[in-house]
Amino acid sequence: MAYDNHGLSISTASETAAAHYRAGATLMLAAWPGAAERFDAAIADDPEFALARAARARLHALSAQPAEARVQIAEAGRLVVLNGTERERSHVDVLTLALTNQPNQALVGALAHLDHWPRDTVILSLPLGAFGLFAFSGMVDHDQARVDLCERHASQFSADDWWFLTYRGWSLAENGEVPRGRAMLERAYALRAENANGVHALAHALFEAGASDDADKLIADWLPSYDRSGLLHGHISWHAALIALERGDAEGALAIYANQIQPSVSKSMPINVVTDGASLLWRIRAYGHEAPDSLWQDIADYADRSFPKAGRAFIDTHMLIIAAATANSTALEQRVADLDALVKSGALGAGAVVPAIGRAVSAFANGNAAECVRLLEPVASEVVRIGGSGAQRELIEDTLLVALMRSGETKKARALLDRRLHRRPSPRDMRWLNQLAA
Repeated sequence: MAYDNHGLSISTASETAAAHYRAGATLMLAAWPGAAERFDAAIADDPEFALARAARARLHALSAQPAEARVQIAEAGRLVVLNGTERERSHVDVLTLALTNQPNQALVGALAHLDHWPRDTVILSLPLGAFGLFAFSGMVDHDQARVDLCERHASQFSADDWWFLTYRGWSLAENGEVPRGRAMLERAYALRAENANGVHALAHALFEAGASDDADKLIADWLPSYDRSGLLHGHISWHAALIALERGDAEGALAIYANQIQPSVSKSMPINVVTDGASLLWRIRAYGHEAPDSLWQDIADYADRSFPKAGRAFIDTHMLIIAAATANSTALEQRVADLDALVKSGALGAGAVVPAIGRAVSAFANGNAAECVRLLEPVASEVVRIGGSGAQRELIEDTLLVALMRSGETKKARALLDRRLHRRPSPRDMRWLNQLAA
């Protein structure tokens, strides 16, 4: 009998295929290059190994290869009926839902699966993280839901399980338990430095702690060891660019963007290329610096090819920002109309906050700060529903804050800054507070 990395049986008669699968799963869960080759080797050694095909399908999806993902998950579904266990059939069923654009059913299925097999880390990974099934569910309390899931199953994992420490620590940090989460993430990093998900999560915890110097050093020391083909290379570079921008170094942020984030150089997932690019360039302009029109047009062209249809709140938010920044009123109005229709039909989990953001950023880009405030302030508490991380969603709060300052709403702007500085120290927020006091 062969087993996976957490002692669950896997249906292959080949120990060689099982070893390739275990190695591939480790690399995939660490977002580290080489997983595809390991899963391909497992399939070559045992073509009837259903879980290897399911994992390969997951990796195809992460690499923005949906057609290939569908082929592999369909074959995994066929094979697992013939020679899989109950756990493996459930595993493939959940992944099938996740990979065929049925996220709500996939979340329900994943949670039910984990009640029986909580150590199935491939399935446990699906609800977790800033782009996981919880984050993109439209829930207001998805940060808490991730913590609850991790705490429910914590007893199943050893104190030195680097993967579980990564996601438990990140969930805690995103939900306000920053010191506790940071300690877990630092422990995970000490256990396995070749873990891009861990470094990414630690960068988020350091952001929430206001520890920008620590984050800058972490990224500068670690990133050279991570191949540019790694899925998170561009996004972790985005964290470095945010640190530069927070210090007022827009030139440095743009240099990082040009070298590591923009579409022509990044090998990250399209969702990261679009959202990282749009959010960084928008911040640069909102903070009073120059972001060249040519960079905006490049990201707009890439985004239009990658995400032509509305329906995914986090992506839609950034598509609306791109349309507003490039003065493409036709694209903005069409996406807002499409989103309104989805909200009316109940098909957009995040609800009316997304088209409201679109109208607000349009007003902001057109220089109407007061209108931006009028549109954005009532939905500010609902922005969490778009998903992503606290660092990513702060983009919308920054837009509101700058609009408050530009429209003369000094008292409200100061109150918002005070709340933010109480949560985490920020040199940019201190500069803004000093400007308001002057």
